[in-house]
Amino acid sequence: MAKYTRLEVAEVMKQSGMVPLFYNSDVEISKKVIKACYDGGARLLEFTARGDFAHEVFGELNKYVLKELLGMIMGVGSVTDAAAASRFMSLGANFIVTPVLREDIAIVCNRRKVLWSPGCGTLTEICRAEELGCEIVKLFPGDIYGPNFVKAIKGPQPWTSIMPTGGVSPTKENLEAWFKAGVTCVGMGSKLINKDADGNYDLAKIQADTKAALDIINSVKS
Repeated sequence: MAKYTRLEVAEVMKQSGMVPLFYNSDVEISKKVIKACYDGGARLLEFTARGDFAHEVFGELNKYVLKELLGMIMGVGSVTDAAAASRFMSLGANFIVTPVLREDIAIVCNRRKVLWSPGCGTLTEICRAEELGCEIVKLFPGDIYGPNFVKAIKGPQPWTSIMPTGGVSPTKENLEAWFKAGVTCVGMGSKLINKDADGNYDLAKIQADTKAALDIINSVKS
């Protein structure tokens, strides 16, 4: 069962402005990456469930977070159907992120008051998502649409909250462009949590880049 309601999660997304996201099948490696993000100031993390037995990995990670990382909100991404969403919510997922708009996922998440963020690419999809109770819409893939798309959406719909994912990087230029366009928060994956040439995560760099990105976001928002 989720520890945080959808409104609580939405508020943290708005306040922090960033949701790191990643996937690794190794529980112990994943714990270290999550801790690095947490130490850098992140209070949300989207576990992109793209591998076999991902639900088992997430279950162990969420137990670790609940015990060791006070205030860290764990969610699951790359969810493509209601059955998978229900499985992850039973393991304590506090938010569900999808690559597409699916009404079956909206129904099961709304029933449990769990935030869900569907991947949308048109104003029509965004409107439908909001009609289905979506608090924060995922713009995906973000690099295809860009900040100008967000500006265009915010014109007729200033109430719409948007989270671009894909094409977001922890640089001042990139983050300023997105937030000045009017996004609520950003999802950041491989540009923030990447591996070195040997295939290992540089935990110190992840922590430093997380802090730097959050500092930039706070500066732009203020």
